[in-house]
Amino acid sequence: MTKRRKDTFRFVLLLALLIAGGLVITVWERAGEAHVERRSLADFPTQLGAWRQVGGDERFDQVTESVLRADDYLSRNFMRVDGSAGSFYVGYYATQRNGATYHSPLNCLPGAGWTMSNPAIISIMPAAGGQPFEANRYIIQNGARREVLVYWYQGRGRVVANEYWGKIYTVIDSVRQRRSDGAMVRVMVSVGKSESDALATAVDLASLAAPALPAFVPN
Repeated sequence: MTKRRKDTFRFVLLLALLIAGGLVITVWERAGEAHVERRSLADFPTQLGAWRQVGGDERFDQVTESVLRADDYLSRNFMRVDGSAGSFYVGYYATQRNGATYHSPLNCLPGAGWTMSNPAIISIMPAAGGQPFEANRYIIQNGARREVLVYWYQGRGRVVANEYWGKIYTVIDSVRQRRSDGAMVRVMVSVGKSESDALATAVDLASLAAPALPAFVPN
């Protein structure tokens, strides 16, 4: 094949790919987001094993909600029978096509005055069985307050720690399933005498909450 023919072939191939891509985007936009049934996070269980809800669900102020742009969210405190306490948050987005998406703690917390250290990927085994999943772990501090932070991204049957892979899967699922819904799930536990004890407490709450999530963050 001569150079001219190779160049012509490459041009035709590129043009075909551009046309195909344009058609896919057009069909994707016209089809819209697929509807999925789910329960409101307000109905999330108030008891998870040995953990019970303490106080009412927390609501953010209007400014915070306008930045968050979540379609549904839950911010709730739990206490275990041994007196251990944990904060549980879920921010759910019905679609991420309009630019609204979950906010990474890597961006939000430093802006609120928190420092983040000791990053790690940990494995969490759901209490009801099933496949273990990976989550992010950090030690965060604001003044004298120190917390263990555990968080992950969930939706459409996927649970991932890496936010970049989460974005990639969102694009793939938008094309294949017409779905871009998903959530960021976060657990925070105050560090007392031992970081390892605080982490074990956070993992316990996360493992008990995980089996309940699909009803509110659909697979």
